[in-house]
Amino acid sequence: MKKLLFIFLSLATVFNSFAQEKKKNKGLMSRTSDHFMVQLSNDHWVGVPDSIKNKMTGFARGANIYIMMDKRFKANPQWGAAFGVGIGSSNIFFKNMNIDIKAKANKLPFNILDSLARFKKYKLATVFLEIPIELRFTLDPANESKSFKAALGVKVGTLLNVHTKGKALLDKNGTAINSYTAKENGKGFFNSTRLAATVRVGYGNFSLFGSYQLNNIFKDGVASPIKLFQVGLTFSGL
Repeated sequence: MKKLLFIFLSLATVFNSFAQEKKKNKGLMSRTSDHFMVQLSNDHWVGVPDSIKNKMTGFARGANIYIMMDKRFKANPQWGAAFGVGIGSSNIFFKNMNIDIKAKANKLPFNILDSLARFKKYKLATVFLEIPIELRFTLDPANESKSFKAALGVKVGTLLNVHTKGKALLDKNGTAINSYTAKENGKGFFNSTRLAATVRVGYGNFSLFGSYQLNNIFKDGVASPIKLFQVGLTFSGL
């Protein structure tokens, strides 16, 4: 509840600042300044051991949504800085595996279930509240919706939720048993803070982006030093 309240207050603060900026500058809405960004990504774990990598399957994906404030430099309006707040999520899929995120152990169990009952579909999902910061360049700042643009940045996030979800239970031979769905929540093995470097390059309201986590997904000693890498498409506007 406290984190949800924090998200609400953060978004309210950004919207209020945006409204005040519009009052000061009536021309703000005449150009697209990437105040609202939606990112869809293909996600990868970097540094994952082969024993786990061989069990990763499907199209790992993520979605990020940010509200940003854009400040152009008076000396050179092609350059500017932006900061904001939003939500970042990632979904990694596995086959014949169970990740016991609720285990009372010193190391996170990645249990291989090749000859045991398992789920047909199984994923590990994480959700972060994030604060992104960008240094932005726009070739034609007076007409951003039809201009080349690029951005370098960082984002810091605090962990909101970690859960695993399995669907469609199979027996050890891979035969369907039922459509049972299981969901477990547990943050004990995960770093509560995420720091990532980001880059965007595109034209108008569309750009390609990359995000590379600088610290590890898991706490020291509980699992291999694995990092998240996202690459995908950004839709921006306002």
